[in-house]
Amino acid sequence: MVAKIYFKGMLMHGERFSKVGFVLAAAGSAVGLGNIWKFPYMTGENGGGAFVFIYLLTIVFIGLSVFLAESVMGRLSRGDAVSAFETLPQKNGQYWKYGGFMVFTGVIILSFYTIVIGWIFKYIYVAATTLPSSVEEAGAAFGGMITTDTVGQMLFFTLAFVITFYIVSQGIKRGIERINLVLMPLLVGILVLLLFYAMTLDGFGDSLRFLFIPDFSKVTSTSILSAVGHAFFTLSLGMGTIMTYSASLPKDSNLVTSSLSVAALDTIIALIAGMVIFTLIFSFGAEPAQGAGLVFISLPPLFHDLGVLGNIIGFAFFVALAFAGITSAVSIVEPTAMYMINRFKISRVQALSILGVTTYVLGTLALISNVETLKGYATIFGKGVFDILDFSSSSILLPLGGLLVALFVGYALQKDRLVALLGDHMPKAAFDVWYFSIRYVAPLGIAAVMINQLFF
Repeated sequence: MVAKIYFKGMLMHGERFSKVGFVLAAAGSAVGLGNIWKFPYMTGENGGGAFVFIYLLTIVFIGLSVFLAESVMGRLSRGDAVSAFETLPQKNGQYWKYGGFMVFTGVIILSFYTIVIGWIFKYIYVAATTLPSSVEEAGAAFGGMITTDTVGQMLFFTLAFVITFYIVSQGIKRGIERINLVLMPLLVGILVLLLFYAMTLDGFGDSLRFLFIPDFSKVTSTSILSAVGHAFFTLSLGMGTIMTYSASLPKDSNLVTSSLSVAALDTIIALIAGMVIFTLIFSFGAEPAQGAGLVFISLPPLFHDLGVLGNIIGFAFFVALAFAGITSAVSIVEPTAMYMINRFKISRVQALSILGVTTYVLGTLALISNVETLKGYATIFGKGVFDILDFSSSSILLPLGGLLVALFVGYALQKDRLVALLGDHMPKAAFDVWYFSIRYVAPLGIAAVMINQLFF
C-alpha cells in the first residue's frame, strides 16, 4: 500500500526508491543522448583532450554542485519541485515559488526528444538490415528521413511516446525504478562490450590520445563555455528531475555518495562512448570534427565496411543509444506529473493524459516543422517549432532552472540546515568548497553559458 506523507499542507504519494534504484534512475536520467551522441561530437568539434579536461573539471565544480543542491531541495521538501520552492525558504517564499515551474521545461524537451528517440529506433532497423555504404549515401538517407518521411517518423515518434508514458504510468517503483534496474545495466554492458571490441582496432591508441592528452592551443572561449554548458546539462539539471527523485529517497540515504555515484557513472559512460566512437573514426580514416551528424551519418558507413559484424555492432550501438534515450525521457515526465498529482489531487493516469496530449501535439508540430511539404504549418517568425523548442529549452529554460537552484540553495536556504543534512556525510573542507561553488562558481558559470548562447 502506498503511504501518504503530509508536508505543510502538500500531499505527496510516498512511493520510495531503493538506494540502488535512485542511483540507477538518476543515472538513467543523466545518461541520455547527450552522453553517447552529443558528447562525442562536441569533443570532436572542440579539439579533443582539452575539451574533455575542462568538461571533467566543470562536472566537479558546477554539475555536481547543482546536482547535490537539487538533491538537498528534494530531501528537505519531500514534495514536488514547485512545493520545494514554496515551502523551504524562511522568507520571500512568495517570490521563490515561481522557480518551481521549471518542471514544465520537461514537457517542452520531451516533445522533441521523443522524435530523436524515434530516429534511433529507425536506425536500429537500418543497422539490422541495410547500412549505407558511404557518407554521402548516409547523409542523403538521414536528410530524406527528416524532410520527407512523415509517416515513418510519426510511427517511430509515436512508439517512443507510448513506451515513455507507459513506463511513467506504472509509478516510481514498478515503472521508473524497474525499467532503470533493467536498462541501465544493459546499456553499460553493451557499451563495455563495444569498448572491448574497440580495443582490438588500430585506432584505439589514437582515440585515447585524442580524448585524454589535452592540446590547450586548441582551446577557445567558445570551447570552454561549451564544456561548461555540457557538463551542466548532461546531469539532467534545471528541470526538477533530481529534486523530484530525491524526494522519493529513503530517509537514511546519503545524498553525497548518491550524487557522486551518479556523476561518476554519467561521466564514465560518456568517456566510454567517446572511446568507442573515436576508435571507429580513426580506424577507418574518418574525420572526428563532423558535428551533430557524427552518429547518424558518419558511423553507419563504418559499420557497413565491417560486413555482418558491422550489422551486429551497429545494432548493439543504436540499442544502447535507445536505452539511454528512454531512461532520460522517462525522467523528464516525472517532475511535471508529480506536481500535477500533488497540487490538483488527480490520479497519475489523469496527470499523464493531460501531459501526453500536450506533448504529442507539440511533438507532432516539431516533427512536421522539418518536413519540406508541411513545415509552413509549423513555422513561427521564420523558425520551425523543432528549432524553437530546442533553443528555448537548452539556451534559456534549463540554464535558468539551474541558476535558480544554485541561488536558492546558496542564499534562500539557511546554512545550518545544509550543515545538519550534509555535515555527517562530507568533511567540513569539502562542504565549504561545495557551498562556495553553489553560491559563486556555479551561478557565474551558468550565467556565462546563458549569455554566450543567447548573444554570441
